[in-house]
Amino acid sequence: MKLFPNLQGKYRTLVQTISVVVLMGGLAWASVPFYDWFCRVTGFGGATSVADGTNDVILDQTIKVRFDASLERNMPWTFKPEVREVEIRIGETGLAFYEAHNPLDVPIAGQASYNVTPYQAGRFFDKVECFCFTEQVLMPGETVMMPVSFLVHPDIVDDREGRHIHTITLSYTFYQIDLPEDAVQQASVDAEALTIEPSVGIETN
Repeated sequence: MKLFPNLQGKYRTLVQTISVVVLMGGLAWASVPFYDWFCRVTGFGGATSVADGTNDVILDQTIKVRFDASLERNMPWTFKPEVREVEIRIGETGLAFYEAHNPLDVPIAGQASYNVTPYQAGRFFDKVECFCFTEQVLMPGETVMMPVSFLVHPDIVDDREGRHIHTITLSYTFYQIDLPEDAVQQASVDAEALTIEPSVGIETN
């Protein structure tokens, strides 16, 4: 069946071309949330899931979780895990901290992307709470300890590939984002406060 049968020649070709472009654009837009959903459900690419912290099954079997930190190019912070590795029981909720420092004299906002390796572990690695869920703003010279609580789901021991995983590496990469409006306003207030000199009494002879 031909599209737009009442149009002729170059006009029909033009309309069909525009329709294809619009259709492809719509599919590309829809593919972003679909890809994100697909990764979280399957663990593809090391994507992790979010848990509510309620898990009734804790195994005697343990697994090691390593922590990795990196910065996107031009991100001025320093960023590192407090510890490099922990060993927890499968199903048990673990807690780790990452340290971030802003060495500049201006506030900097950042957002963390993350994944786990091996990628097959992604669908068994659940975050309960994480600094990566929201944007982070560090004031000039500020240092913060940012927590992440997590668990490795017991289903990993019954999975054909998961049962052979003994170490999972959780990796974060911080990249700079635009300051939120409230941080911009606060920075402006702080800058104005620094320019106001305290009144000094003047002696006259």
